[in-house]
Amino acid sequence: MKLYYSPGACSLAPHIVAREARIALDFERVDIATKRTERGADFLQVNAKGNVPVLELNDGERLTEVPAIAQYLADLKPESGLAPLNGSMARYRLQEWLGFINSDLHKTYSPLFNPATPESVRLDRKAVLLNHYVMLESRLGTQPWLLGDRFSAADAYLFTVTNWASHVKLDISGLTAIAAFQQRVAGRAAVQEALQAEGLLYARRDD
Repeated sequence: MKLYYSPGACSLAPHIVAREARIALDFERVDIATKRTERGADFLQVNAKGNVPVLELNDGERLTEVPAIAQYLADLKPESGLAPLNGSMARYRLQEWLGFINSDLHKTYSPLFNPATPESVRLDRKAVLLNHYVMLESRLGTQPWLLGDRFSAADAYLFTVTNWASHVKLDISGLTAIAAFQQRVAGRAAVQEALQAEGLLYARRDD
């Protein structure tokens, strides 16, 4: 299988999941600005949406979107515990958090990467993000991971998007539980492997 990625983008989340589950992947870097891969291919022929991540399966089928890819990879190695059993309430909780991170955090960050975004919009989006992080601060102040005592695919996704805060000058330094969460994730061996493979000390930005 192959993961199309851009360093520090949201594709880092399934990359972490794969490393945590010890699933061997091939990787192909994508320049999101030019829509070309490192091998010179037209990325729009890989994914008409133009975004990473894309997981190309061994039979040539392609899967897109972080929540779908992360769960697919986790389900390949259920013993990893990265995704609870399908049909269980815990699995629906995982999907709940993946959906929240995708729609409420990830997409709120997106306009902050566009230099043309007006300052009034930037201030509004940052205020929305801070409200979300205050809620997450409360959650992570009482348990180490989003689902409780075990690291999951949702934690990989939250870590990835939260690393964008410094890049867009979102000050979340006063949220101590969030800071501790980021440090816990960053200290995991599989996460270090993923960051090193992408040429990063920290994941930096969205696609």
